[in-house]
Amino acid sequence: MEAPRLFVVKKDGRRETYNRDKILNGLRRACEKRPVSEAQMEDVVASIERELFARGESEVAGTLIGEKLMEALKKVDEVAYVRFASVYRDFRDVASFRAELEDLLAE
Repeated sequence: MEAPRLFVVKKDGRRETYNRDKILNGLRRACEKRPVSEAQMEDVVASIERELFARGESEVAGTLIGEKLMEALKKVDEVAYVRFASVYRDFRDVASFRAELEDLLAE
C-alpha cells in the first residue's frame, strides 16, 4: 500500500511535495551540539507526520509544520527551540529575539 501524498503550501503560495528529510535536517541543525539524540528527533518528526496524515488532507500549510516543530522543540530542548525559532520566524532585530526569549522564560 502506498502512503498518501502530501503537499506543503509555502508562505509564498508555492506547493511542494512533503519531504521528511527536509524537516529532519532542519531539526538536526537546530539540535547541533545539544543533548538531543537522533532517536528523539526521529520521534518528533514521526509524531508530527502522524498528525499531518491523520488530517486526511492532501495539502498542509508550511507554517503549521513550523509551529508544530517549535512546539515539540520547546519540550525537548529550549536552546534548540530558540535556534529553530530564530530561523523560522526570521528575527530582524535583537528586540524581536528578546521578546521570544522573554515569552519562553515566562512559561
